[in-house]
Amino acid sequence: MADLQDEADVATAAIGAPDRPTPRKRGAKPKPPTPEADVEAEDTAPHHTLDPDVLTRIHTLLRAHPVADGYNTLAQVLVNTPWHDVELGESSLDTDIPRLRHGGVGAQFWSLMVPADCPDPVSATLERVDRLRTLVDACPEGLRLAQAVGDLADARNHGRIASLFGPVAAHALGDSLGTVRAYHALGVRAVALTATASWTRAGLTRFGQEVVRELNRLGMVIDLSGAAPETVRQTLGAAKAPLIFTRSAARALTDHPLNVTDEVVDGLPENGGVCLVSFSPAQVARAGRAACVQDVADHIQHLRGVVGPDHIGLSGGYGLKAGSPRTVGLEDASCYPVLLAELIDRGWDDTELAALTWGNFARVIRDVDFAARAAQPRRGPSTATIEDLDPM
Repeated sequence: MADLQDEADVATAAIGAPDRPTPRKRGAKPKPPTPEADVEAEDTAPHHTLDPDVLTRIHTLLRAHPVADGYNTLAQVLVNTPWHDVELGESSLDTDIPRLRHGGVGAQFWSLMVPADCPDPVSATLERVDRLRTLVDACPEGLRLAQAVGDLADARNHGRIASLFGPVAAHALGDSLGTVRAYHALGVRAVALTATASWTRAGLTRFGQEVVRELNRLGMVIDLSGAAPETVRQTLGAAKAPLIFTRSAARALTDHPLNVTDEVVDGLPENGGVCLVSFSPAQVARAGRAACVQDVADHIQHLRGVVGPDHIGLSGGYGLKAGSPRTVGLEDASCYPVLLAELIDRGWDDTELAALTWGNFARVIRDVDFAARAAQPRRGPSTATIEDLDPM
């Protein structure tokens, strides 16, 4: 089995495309790419000019250690967006394959979250799974489904964007471990223990603990963004594999429900988990002013001081329609180099940046996969029900 950490310095196919196609308006014919264009000479973020030497350093880094992003909500809007618009460039969205490539993205968790008040969360989640599978199947030159640790490295090494499905919200499991296994069979690889189910609202019930064990056995990543503090604490104690926060920033800097307190996140190093820092303006804005790239960097710096550089990553929170609130400097999925340039200006070296973009995320996927392989010979599929474990 390939070890992603050992492979990190192997030469890989370029993640970036030769040039940066302009996102097109719906119905417009795409302009053909210019083969001789050199990605090193281009500004990956159209609204922000970066120093050429810094930009070259960032491109070199991202070829070996591309961005592994924790949360993109594109599945929510795919019902109204044909796949070919995402493949060629779509101006009504902040995410398409050209911009992902020019942002240096090599892996992406595609969110399957549905609202807490969704009348049929299981069906709604399945619809989103279907949309994403159709998108990945229709874009084989850009995307590749990733279901295990080897798929992640394989996609990176072939210049594709590894596409991981998830997270799924707790209330979309239908209080059923059979539904968890059905999602897994469809390629879903992350579940969020949001405080939207009876077994996660104030800690883990007995059924909630059984869900954690089954997720570990299957090799599905457990996401704690939006989880109740007691649920976080109990999950850190019960889990046999690393955990992640897919879209959280530091509550010490910005008071937002999805953000984490220093006390909550302090248990990540012992667990081996990672907090993927959100770019959402509501989660990073400070002092009543518009959120900007420096604010995201401040949150990353703060969490680094709490948990160390081996337990943080990136979460763009893209997949939104035009007109949605944006963090200045990080307006779309091409803008990750702008953040990396800010961190370089703050003294981050290439080893630290490689861990932030790829290494920490990849380690979690690897360790969750390995923990599942170790557990499966000892533990079969659980037949427990919520009625058995959490009687009224």
